Amino acid sequence: MSAPQPINPPARVLLGPGPSDVAPSVLGALAKPTLGHLDPAFLEIMDQVRDMLREVFGTTNELTFPMSGTGSAGMETCFVNLLEPGDRVLVGVNGVFGTRMADVARRCGAEVTEVAAEWGTTFSADQLRAGAEGTYDVLAIVHAETSTGAHQDLSAAKTVADEVGALLLVDCVTSLGGYRMELDAWGVDAAYSGTQKCLSCPPGLSPISFSARAAARLANRKTPVQSWYLDLSLISNYWGSDRAYHHTAPINMLYGLHEALRLVLVEGIDVRAQRHRRNATALVAGLQAMGLEPRVAEGERLFPLTAVAVPDGVEDAAVRRYLLSEYGVEIGGGLGPMKGNTWRIGLMGSGSTRRNVTLCLSGLRSALEAQGRTVPGDPLAAAAAAYAG
Repeated sequence: MSAPQPINPPARVLLGPGPSDVAPSVLGALAKPTLGHLDPAFLEIMDQVRDMLREVFGTTNELTFPMSGTGSAGMETCFVNLLEPGDRVLVGVNGVFGTRMADVARRCGAEVTEVAAEWGTTFSADQLRAGAEGTYDVLAIVHAETSTGAHQDLSAAKTVADEVGALLLVDCVTSLGGYRMELDAWGVDAAYSGTQKCLSCPPGLSPISFSARAAARLANRKTPVQSWYLDLSLISNYWGSDRAYHHTAPINMLYGLHEALRLVLVEGIDVRAQRHRRNATALVAGLQAMGLEPRVAEGERLFPLTAVAVPDGVEDAAVRRYLLSEYGVEIGGGLGPMKGNTWRIGLMGSGSTRRNVTLCLSGLRSALEAQGRTVPGDPLAAAAAAYAG
């Protein structure tokens, strides 16, 4: 066959649940010359990535670096390194990713107790406590549930983790880079994230961090980590002073992450978090002016991702197709029990801008009117009032 033409992807505004829009300087970093994975210049870049990750995670944990793989690889890294067959795990399940954590834990041979909450809600300490039976090795919970737009208060999880003698493992995939993270102050023992959400780097790396307690659990295992590729006792020798070869690192992706983290620190973590809050607040005001309601109660909503109910009589997929074809905007549909009745709108990282709020609201109004629905209020005026207030 003849060779195909070079790829020429269409320009999109990525306002779904991820990936998010990538900053031009991050794209530029990805295109820099590839080095060898043991080149002294690259090793210096690795050290800087580790230092910046610690600052963005809010930790001094020695075992902090990005895994080669997407956020799900980070999830699996945490479980396979902390769990051995027969260990007991308490998992909060209120969306897709809590469900996935329970599945991964079972595949490690753990005895899993699931504590369920309605999708779009979060857990109180009493809810978690009521589902627990005896002691556990790990309590796992999602900080920012991407499938529902719910933001979990981690103090409740930490309280119960201490009561049941468990390490606290947290999914931070959609919160890292969009909130001020304080792993040390919050008492989180293991955390993982992804690069494609609020860090605005392409998918392909999963930052992880293990506390000293979690590192001790790893060091004192009775059985080998079931995954050779994800074994932190091996990988840490490459990221540490030994620089022992483990696998060929994704060099250019690490360039991209370096630039993405640098942008977080240049902007300032608190400034960045406030930007996400401000734009999400304006988006919700505009949505409500159109008669659209968030699926998560105020105070439990994520700022980087807003889940909104699809009105009765409106075709979910048709609206999303309209936005993509007429506005070049991607938003996400719902998953699980929210499939077909929920839109997920992401304002993450470099995509969290007033311009994108305006574009999304304008597109949604036009899409609804194209289906014959009367929009009761002016979403742009409502958003402007939220910004002014």
